Amino acid sequence: MSSHREAPEISKDPVADSSDLYAFVSPDDPDTVTIIANYVPLQLPASGPNFFEFGDDVLYEIHIDSNGDARPDLTYQFRFRTELRNNNTFLYNTGQIKSLDDPNWNRRQFYSVTKVDAHGKSTVLAAKLPCPPCNVGKISIPHYESLAADAVKKLKTGEKVFAGQRADAFFVDLGAIFDLGTLRPFQNKHLVGKTLFNYAGKAVNATDKLNVHSIAIQVPLSTVRRGGKKAVRGRDPGAVIGVWTSASRRQVQVRQGDKKNTDVEVGPQVQVSRLGNPLVNEVIVPMAQKDLFNSLPPSDDKRFAGFVEKPELAGLLPVLYPGLFDNLAKLVKAGTPRADLVAILLTGIPDGLIDNFQNTTGSTKADMLRLNTAIPPAKDPKAFGLLAGDLAGFPNGRRIEDDVVSISIRAIAGVTFALVDETFKPDAAAGLVEQGLSIKNVSSGLLKKFPFLGTPFDGFDNP
Repeated sequence: MSSHREAPEISKDPVADSSDLYAFVSPDDPDTVTIIANYVPLQLPASGPNFFEFGDDVLYEIHIDSNGDARPDLTYQFRFRTELRNNNTFLYNTGQIKSLDDPNWNRRQFYSVTKVDAHGKSTVLAAKLPCPPCNVGKISIPHYESLAADAVKKLKTGEKVFAGQRADAFFVDLGAIFDLGTLRPFQNKHLVGKTLFNYAGKAVNATDKLNVHSIAIQVPLSTVRRGGKKAVRGRDPGAVIGVWTSASRRQVQVRQGDKKNTDVEVGPQVQVSRLGNPLVNEVIVPMAQKDLFNSLPPSDDKRFAGFVEKPELAGLLPVLYPGLFDNLAKLVKAGTPRADLVAILLTGIPDGLIDNFQNTTGSTKADMLRLNTAIPPAKDPKAFGLLAGDLAGFPNGRRIEDDVVSISIRAIAGVTFALVDETFKPDAAAGLVEQGLSIKNVSSGLLKKFPFLGTPFDGFDNP
């Protein structure tokens, strides 16, 4: 979660694994949208001598759909290249790293940014931008924050970009949830847990003090909106964009054994990972189809719609928590398709269901983060986003502080079904269930400006 190790094959290829995707109107520049795509999940900070990095053989892409057909109208491609300064040392750095071009930094990584339009025309926006180093420790890198800030680059075309290591800000009680769907605050209500506990537990953030590699871009709203509009109304269909990220590898790789630097990669790019909404492939798509899901574009997601309409977890909650989800159990038994979940995850929420809000992209069913770009950043963000009346929060895009796990569980539990069927009464537990974590359980803290994710944990001070 939200897409860490979500499918069998990509779990073996973390360099290409898209673990989290965020998209929100930038609080530090409301005329732009910030998109952050995380890869290489669950990094232990102390990982020398081979610290984590992007893959030189992976094509990373951020896609934006502005007309609702689930096909990219704008794509930003990121390609990386690693350079070794000294072939005769095992060290990542041979002394302190005080700048991005410090000769003591032995293994450096650079990247290019290419913009591709709806017709496939590509334009290279930058050719050799530096990534910051991994946060080895204060002895090796005495001023990491300033070094990382130097890696934020403003492009001539108006975009701002960053690519490098960051602290993982996603919070989830991974150990409990995948232990037969246990939520520690309700562990004494669990079918099995009630035989083990007579008290509510305190959630544990399994991803705290771990790092990721982030690709972050801040783009003018007029660049991503349909027709290039600088100003739109919230009810205007052109205000809504769909966002997803992907990673691809060449179709064929030939390893040459002991022949130095002669491996060959040929053929077209083949998609091995993608991510739109959090938890879709993780929790909704069945195990046998997870790798297939990762290989397909959002425009093919109609084939997975049945799993959204009748999610397995909706049937499990009444079993795992007896007596708490009786109304949900009746809904599941009746076989009623979950039109609310289809709207939230696959089409966007149409105008009229929630006061002064819509983020629909039309009838095409596709897993994308949908963001109404006319809604300004919230002055007081609510962790439960749209469920708490915060129109700028998930599932309207996704901010870093949004509790997407709890929001998703409440939606599956039935709190949103009343929006499409006013005769349905959600169970009281559906409006209370949560994992018991918030952004306050993330030790790194967030930045107030781009790229927003906090300073990565360093290997020396992190146990």
